[in-house]
Amino acid sequence: MAGGGQAAVSFLTKVAKVAAGLGLAASAVSTSLYTVDGGQRAVIFDRFQGVLPAVVSEGTHFLVPWLQKPFLFDIRTRPHSFSSTSGTKDLQMVSLTLRVLARPDVERLPEIFTNLGLDYDDKVLPSIGNEVLKAVVAQFNADQLLTDRPHVSALVREALVRRAGEFNIVLDDVAITHLAYGHDFAQAVEKKQVAQQEAERSRFLVARAEQERRAAIVRAEGESESARLISDATALVGNGLIELRRIEAAKEIAGVIARSPNVSYIPSGNNGKMLLGLSTARDMVLYGYCPEATWFLNYLF
Repeated sequence: MAGGGQAAVSFLTKVAKVAAGLGLAASAVSTSLYTVDGGQRAVIFDRFQGVLPAVVSEGTHFLVPWLQKPFLFDIRTRPHSFSSTSGTKDLQMVSLTLRVLARPDVERLPEIFTNLGLDYDDKVLPSIGNEVLKAVVAQFNADQLLTDRPHVSALVREALVRRAGEFNIVLDDVAITHLAYGHDFAQAVEKKQVAQQEAERSRFLVARAEQERRAAIVRAEGESESARLISDATALVGNGLIELRRIEAAKEIAGVIARSPNVSYIPSGNNGKMLLGLSTARDMVLYGYCPEATWFLNYLF
């Protein structure tokens, strides 16, 4: 029994040693492997050599535990936005918002890590963005930022790409997404628009008055020509045309009076007297009973 117990203890001790060895081996292998995901690159820091110049691509790789340590960079394009308040050439304050799409230069990742670290973009882009915006905006007047916006955007892009390249940062796109003027300038622009509208309205009124003046001249010339023709016709054939116009006017007036409820007629045998005790049509006019008759009698007499 004693011999069997010792054999069991010896076997278990060996199993424990093997398990411990396997655990240590697995731990060593685990610490010796690291994985670089898609869209990433790795930079290795060696305790003896410093940052190694080689850039590690995607996949699973070996390293020396404790001696080496990997640092992962995201090399995909990422958006960054920042705002700046700048002064224009005519001393107006303008607020601009700039959006850039940036990524690191993969071949220069060891240098970026050495000089700037993993948060290179947050350290560099806001400062150079504000610098470029202020330098470019100062070359233009406030109104030119709107009228020459494509040219302004091109200058900002060119200068920003050049400055970012000095820090090994690649810019895929640069765009001015927001542009706002100061309160005083906005009021001045509004007043200018109102003044322009008033000027347009004044020009319209002047043009309309000119057209009305020309129309009045044309009407006067037409009336003058008509009067001349009537005068020539009267001189040629006598007053027949005037008498005809008088008869036509009398017929029209008589029709208006006949439709009026304020006028009544009696037979002409009683010296032309009307009802209501009025002696003559002139009395009716004098007492104001029929305005139509007033106008008609004035026309006739």
